[in-house]
Amino acid sequence: MSAASTIGCRVEELITPAFLVDRAKVEVNCRNMLNTCKALGVSLRAQTKTHKTIEVAELQTGRTRRGLVTSTLDESEFYADHGFDDILYGFPLIPQHMERVAALTARLNQFHVMVDSRLAVETLRETPTPLGKKWSVFLKVDCGNNRAGVWWEDEHGVDLAVTLHECPSINFMGVYVHCGNSYRSETPKDVDKIRDETIELLLKFVERVGRRGVKCPVVGIGSTPTCRRPGPSMKKISELHPGNYVFLDVQQSTIGSCSQDDIACCVATRVIGHYPRRNQLLVDCGFLGLTKQGFGHMATGYGVIRDHPNLRLIDMTQEIGFVDTIEGKLNYEKHPIGSLLYVIPWHSCATAAMYPFYHVIQDGVVIEEWKPTRGW
Repeated sequence: MSAASTIGCRVEELITPAFLVDRAKVEVNCRNMLNTCKALGVSLRAQTKTHKTIEVAELQTGRTRRGLVTSTLDESEFYADHGFDDILYGFPLIPQHMERVAALTARLNQFHVMVDSRLAVETLRETPTPLGKKWSVFLKVDCGNNRAGVWWEDEHGVDLAVTLHECPSINFMGVYVHCGNSYRSETPKDVDKIRDETIELLLKFVERVGRRGVKCPVVGIGSTPTCRRPGPSMKKISELHPGNYVFLDVQQSTIGSCSQDDIACCVATRVIGHYPRRNQLLVDCGFLGLTKQGFGHMATGYGVIRDHPNLRLIDMTQEIGFVDTIEGKLNYEKHPIGSLLYVIPWHSCATAAMYPFYHVIQDGVVIEEWKPTRGW
């Protein structure tokens, strides 16, 4: 069944596996984050990498189509093509990006890049800007996530901020931190601790930059776990940039970011076989329909099977999933061959990336199809 033919279909009519989105829950999740930022007195620069669609980006921005952060240049171009502006390419800049960066800088009122290396800064200094424009640049800082960014204690990062500030062809926009280490939390208190420590370390970095005569107009942090648990320390910064909050997932529920009822997406899959000898069902959702993120040995498996707390997805091959029970024997009469199960993914960003379009569901009927952009 093609994307053009599913609107008006019931879920039971869809080819499986199928990625289902509850629009009402997405709307609530987006509205809540906008309200959180308003209450804190900070701006929201919404990360798009979870969904990569026009429809959700409109909800994230309150339909202003202003203020996004992307993870790929493809996303940046996609949103520019659809009338979005004030877009940050939130990925470490390298020289090979510059042709596309220049084109986006020329066509948008505000297009920003992110740097964390001397090479990136020198590339911007040496590359002529589009007519009448300057490069708009954020400095990425690492406060414990151990991914991209200059280390917050390293004077090299302060030197880069000074260089950006002093370059006549560059607008230095400020600093950004991703609190990705919050995903390794085991309790909500761990998330709160990472949130507050990250802000404290980032502000120490900003203070050192300030002592060199450089202001940071924007001081931003992000990650859905920290932004879904706002605290008073967030009033000390100026911008939040979470992304996963639009869909949420099982991983978020395990660290206290949400309840399972808040999760706005799932994968519909059909039972394709009964295997009493090993107490298993097979379903038509393998790792190409879900990814293999998660833990097969845990109660959550590779995703929670909705409304069936005793079922667990324990393993997958490319197109097949293996389902057994947490305890006791399977009741095969409850799950006839051809019947549907709904798997709430461990990681919604990765799962959504498996599908060329999303079925948007209301009362068991497809009301819209959202087509994400793909590529880099």
